[in-house]
Amino acid sequence: MNTIIINGTGIQTSGNNISVVNGTVFVDGEVALSGLSGDVNIKFEGDLASLKCDGSAEISGSVKGKVDVGGSLECGDIGGSVDAGGSVRCSKVSGDIAAGGSVKCSR
Repeated sequence: MNTIIINGTGIQTSGNNISVVNGTVFVDGEVALSGLSGDVNIKFEGDLASLKCDGSAEISGSVKGKVDVGGSLECGDIGGSVDAGGSVRCSKVSGDIAAGGSVKCSR
């Protein structure tokens, strides 16, 4: 079971594909939380398959698939591709990174 924390509210989920669209958070295509406004801050605990959001994201695990964030990204290993409007901070990279800011990998 994974935990997704959205603006400080924790939700347990078995899903690992997350999208944030117009203030609604979807996990594996199902609505997890709606009615959000302003910046949506996402923290994911576990390995993530894919993520798409306008803001920044922090993932306590690896990124296995595609991640598209409008802000910065902090995560473990990256096995897929990442497109970030801000900086990327990660462990190691097997896929591609496109970042509007700096990229820092610890390995």
